[in-house]
Amino acid sequence: MDLKIAGKTALVTGSTAGIGYAIAKTLAENGARVVLNGRTQTSVDKAVAKLSERVPANLIQGVIADLSNAEGVANLLKQCPDVDILVNNLGIFDPVPFENIDDAAWFKFFEVNVMSGVRLSRHYLPKMIARNSGRVVFISSESGICPPAEMVHYGMTKSAQLSVSRGLAEVTAGTAVTVNSVLPGPTKTEGAVDFFQSLATAQGISMEEAERKFFAEARPTSLLKRFIQPDEVANMVAYICSPLSAATNGAALHVDGGVVRSIV
Repeated sequence: MDLKIAGKTALVTGSTAGIGYAIAKTLAENGARVVLNGRTQTSVDKAVAKLSERVPANLIQGVIADLSNAEGVANLLKQCPDVDILVNNLGIFDPVPFENIDDAAWFKFFEVNVMSGVRLSRHYLPKMIARNSGRVVFISSESGICPPAEMVHYGMTKSAQLSVSRGLAEVTAGTAVTVNSVLPGPTKTEGAVDFFQSLATAQGISMEEAERKFFAEARPTSLLKRFIQPDEVANMVAYICSPLSAATNGAALHVDGGVVRSIV
């Protein structure tokens, strides 16, 4: 299927690994020029080199910027003043008991997971509306609908993203610009693998057993009963970034393996 995004410029935040990298890779494989973003020279260089093995180098730009603060966002915007597609993927998570989450952690999570996308959208969305063309996608989570007890602050930020995304979609009414959210479920990213490997080691069980226990006890509503692959999320995002998805706007699209037990 031709997604008709060849020649478009796409910024994917937090895209040196995991879901972000998979999204950037899928967009580039469909002909888009992608801007890979990370906080360090090493991580960005590594991601650019890795992606260059799959797509022409002229389709890749690496931008080093810490989007956890306004200064970092301003730095990125100087290097990348306009885009056709914005994927607000940057996010952090950390399982912590609620009583141990201090004020600093609450503010940090909101700044990184929510405000990075708010600041970038505030810059790019008016430009898209002015030319009547563009896509904004927020990578939220099933945790935005089913907040997890083990990381309440994370769930809060993912719910906030859903609200911001829908509100921005209202701003696009009558235009050819869309704003949508994608809600992945538990996904097999590098960070998740490291976390579950350490959990398995601490419990003296295999990684496979740790995964089975997680879906039996922590995510029992999952219909997939396994971790989602980053490419499976990226495929949905690529479609939403395409002109083919013109009638989908203001939506919260689930790629959660059925974790959310709802038909709406």
